[in-house]
Amino acid sequence: MLTEISRRGAAEFVDTLAYVTEQGLGITYAELDEAAEQVAARFAARGLGEGDVVALVLPSVIDYVVYFLAADRVGAVTAGLNSKLRPREIANCLEVLRPALVIVTGDLIEGVALAGLEAEVITPGTDAASIAALHRQGPSVLLPELTEDDDRPVCICFTSGSTGMPKGAWYTNRQLRRIAELDTGGAWGGGGHGISSTHFAHVGFMTKLPWLLASGRTTHLLERWSAGPVLQLIADHKMPAVTGVAPQLALMMRSPLIDTLDFSAVQAIVAGGAASPPALVHECRERFGAGYSIRYSSTESGGIGLGTALDADDEEALHTIGRPRPGVEASIRDEHGEPVADGEIGELWIQSGCIMSGYWNDPETTAETLVDGWLRTGDLAHVDDNGCYRLAGRLKEMFIRGGYNVYPMEVESVLVAHPGIAEVAVVPRPDPVMGEIGVAVVVPIDADAPPTLDDIRSFGENDLAKYKLPEDIRIIEALPRNSTEKVDRRTLAEAEASGG
Repeated sequence: MLTEISRRGAAEFVDTLAYVTEQGLGITYAELDEAAEQVAARFAARGLGEGDVVALVLPSVIDYVVYFLAADRVGAVTAGLNSKLRPREIANCLEVLRPALVIVTGDLIEGVALAGLEAEVITPGTDAASIAALHRQGPSVLLPELTEDDDRPVCICFTSGSTGMPKGAWYTNRQLRRIAELDTGGAWGGGGHGISSTHFAHVGFMTKLPWLLASGRTTHLLERWSAGPVLQLIADHKMPAVTGVAPQLALMMRSPLIDTLDFSAVQAIVAGGAASPPALVHECRERFGAGYSIRYSSTESGGIGLGTALDADDEEALHTIGRPRPGVEASIRDEHGEPVADGEIGELWIQSGCIMSGYWNDPETTAETLVDGWLRTGDLAHVDDNGCYRLAGRLKEMFIRGGYNVYPMEVESVLVAHPGIAEVAVVPRPDPVMGEIGVAVVVPIDADAPPTLDDIRSFGENDLAKYKLPEDIRIIEALPRNSTEKVDRRTLAEAEASGG
């Protein structure tokens, strides 16, 4: 599928820039396809073929796309590893993959060495000429003729790795085609210009590349995501959509450029990941003058799940993750996999043609996660009276205080509206009497006047049962985040358990 789309793009969008760097250097669709052809010839010459895994331990550079496209042409499977991972994390991922080839930049080689593997070390190119020079080294061979196989594995996307060993969700041509069908012509439109707001190893790139290439879009690459340059690009290229995760959108709101640039072309704000703080949704809608759609999905769901409508009322837009997107079914289940009564909290299960085939080399965890075609998300939620889904936390994050279940996200959704709180995470702390109690880890709006425990308990007591209210508070400058910018709750919980 990728090969077909790449070649078609080379013919339809010949001189259109497919990717361009901050320095204004880029590669056209025709040049991208030619570079992929050259690399594929090298892959074929070294014996790489169907089912072999090519691991890319690279930053989000143009070369990453070239290698991904080249691997597809010989039937190999591309696995992306986030360049923000630490050496031990990289080694753990490689041990899961058992790759036939690892391609890495010199500064990330330590993780490959820890896994006991050899690698091809590259210096990424910056434009078509430097990339061509790198990839024309080697023999020219006839590429294999691959039969169109919907069930052939194409890519592997690792979960964020914030809990335990990494797991690699793998996708076939069939799933990538379905994802493209559901995403094409979405809130962000097609063609024109866009920004890569996630690392290329993320499911938000790996499974979306087919429709991105088919749209003829020019994607702008940033060496390091920063609110100012992103806002400038959105305004300069009159982008119809602002995309990212909630923390990135919050940083945009703090940039002085938000009040000086022209964002009249913006028609939609699309926030991936999970729920966004209500205050952030409200502010973004006001500043950009556009609807805000929260998109709930996961690595395992192929980046397709639920979402709030762009024209949603405040109740839906500020406090829910909306409804299942077209082509997606959702259900709230108990611990036995049975549907719960309306309004009750249970695990969110989803079903669609976009869901992963499984976890690479991990049949046991696959069997636990995929049940009769349904994906167990591990997220707790309930359905409100309007048919919208509301998150209540992670199944493994739930803690029991004196015999009562406490769902952190339910508590956070109330406390985050406190006028003195910028961000909050609720985590358990072991307690000799209650078993566990809740601790509110708070990033204050004003560091010199942070809220007190009494403040937040009083604020939340009208909406939360007493046993759900935090019993201690910890003030910090910023919440720790993992490589995919999600709050690292594991680190917070471990700090409470160790008394730190």
